[in-house]
Amino acid sequence: MTIRYAARSLDADTPAAPSADSKTWSRTLVTFYETDPDLIASVLPRPLEMSDTPMVRLNVAAVDMAHMDVPLGASVVSVTCKHEGREGLYDLTMVMTTEQAVIGGREIFGEPKKIGDVRLTRDGDRIHGLVHRLGVDYLEIEGRVVESLEPKPVQERVTFYFKFLMDPQGKGFDHDPSLVHCTRTEEQRLRERVEPVITLRDSNFDPVADLPVRRVVSCEYSESNTTQRGVIQGTVPQEWVLPFAHQRYDHLSVLK
Repeated sequence: MTIRYAARSLDADTPAAPSADSKTWSRTLVTFYETDPDLIASVLPRPLEMSDTPMVRLNVAAVDMAHMDVPLGASVVSVTCKHEGREGLYDLTMVMTTEQAVIGGREIFGEPKKIGDVRLTRDGDRIHGLVHRLGVDYLEIEGRVVESLEPKPVQERVTFYFKFLMDPQGKGFDHDPSLVHCTRTEEQRLRERVEPVITLRDSNFDPVADLPVRRVVSCEYSESNTTQRGVIQGTVPQEWVLPFAHQRYDHLSVLK
């Protein structure tokens, strides 16, 4: 008889290095748009600063996961920013369709992941992305492929996260948050330019409509493989991050 809750070898949790045949490929629709810069500044905790090119990034994806009958749906809404001169992203909300994807990202990297419904479909040149949570289709992108592009060379981008836990006594965090630099390396095998129509609907729990679209900068559909690694850069005073902690939780107080 095997007791699966019993202790197990730590070596069993070490994943094997991915081979060329075992890469996880995603279909992604990534859009950058301009909004009012002061709105972006208002969502950035210290020590993050405004980017030299302030924009919002929308990503709606379908990920072909091994041992899953249907793709993992994933969506991220970010703003550009920088830390100590390094340009990167700060994620306001990340929606996944499985609990496993949410738990791993939140506990390991400090990602603001939540469970919801994410769909990315394609019919010929027509592409449709939809993100739904708690009764609202709060993000929808309808687009048409208008140009084939050369896949980009393998490239890296960094996203900044604050990793923390709430104090069980209700007194803020139980320690100062860790500032995590998460570097993602992306390889593309397909890249196309899309003309999009973006709809942001009001939501109490996912208020991305507060960042209105002023001008679409780019929208691309791609097939890509992405790996990531995270490094803790240090800690920051909790009073810098605590006023923004509500971004990570669905507080019922917003309904009052």
